[in-house]
Amino acid sequence: MIEAVSNNSADATGPGERTNMSNPRERYADRVIDGKGFAEALRGRIGKNIAAINKAHGLKPGLAVVLVGDDPASKVYVRNKEKAAAEAGITATDHRLDASTGQAELVALVEQLNSDPAVHGILVQLPLPDQIDPNAVIDAIAPSKDVDGFHVINTGRLATSQMTGPDAALVPCTPLGCRMLLEDRLGDLSGMNAVVLGRSNIVGKPMAALLTQASCTVTVAHSRTKDLAEVCRRADILVAAVGRPQMVRRDWIKPGAAVIDVGINRIAAPSGEDPDKTRLVGDVDFDAAIEVAGAITPVPGGVGPMTIACLLANTVTAACRQNGIEPPAW
Repeated sequence: MIEAVSNNSADATGPGERTNMSNPRERYADRVIDGKGFAEALRGRIGKNIAAINKAHGLKPGLAVVLVGDDPASKVYVRNKEKAAAEAGITATDHRLDASTGQAELVALVEQLNSDPAVHGILVQLPLPDQIDPNAVIDAIAPSKDVDGFHVINTGRLATSQMTGPDAALVPCTPLGCRMLLEDRLGDLSGMNAVVLGRSNIVGKPMAALLTQASCTVTVAHSRTKDLAEVCRRADILVAAVGRPQMVRRDWIKPGAAVIDVGINRIAAPSGEDPDKTRLVGDVDFDAAIEVAGAITPVPGGVGPMTIACLLANTVTAACRQNGIEPPAW
């Protein structure tokens, strides 16, 4: 359990230090969970494991990335994923389809990739154009190649704790990264009270399943939760994944709690700066929350880099399982 900290932000410094370290991120730097640094180390381990697997078994993991349309954000995400895969030693193949592509054509491509033995992981970048049902596309991906962990068979396996063996769940990348960060900072999570703020299929529900498997006592909170702030204040672990900028305030956080901020929101720059300028913030009011929390992820530089690193890990895991090789323990 993290040692509780004082709500008084002046406790940690003397008068002279407050002048020089007025930025909470500097004053409480030891409370920041460095997701970027952890992800870089994980990607290094992934690269070493790929090299060892290739030497021992002649296997090089392959990832197929499918992008439909020209959404600027999606293009950036895809480019970053492909670059990270190549740097780790994964063969990434790029499949770009026009925005007018129909559902049947996309499903046909997925089925083709399912049957390709050189492809061990398939990632269809979301969101998809309106004429395509994303659930139909996700359901078309072979569960063993579903490195996003979104297929109903993988979500079912996760929910029922089928986490080992050749048919184990492939876990959604963002919750998997969050659990890694929590266990790295806190160690054994058993017995802790955890609140997951958000109930999406991509983050909230799988995050709750992972924390349950870690023997936490888990509450899933959402927009209909009564006394939401009070529910959050009881948490030793608070995971915020609601998509509302800086929703979680300082007084929502139990002193000493570990706070994982999954949100990525773009808002206007502070008053007095260029009105056309924006900045990224999470679902937590970081500068206020860090004065209370025992540990907290920043935005950017927290959970985001872990998502891509865990995608690479899932691809290696999938490649190993498909070839009867024991996958690495990440």
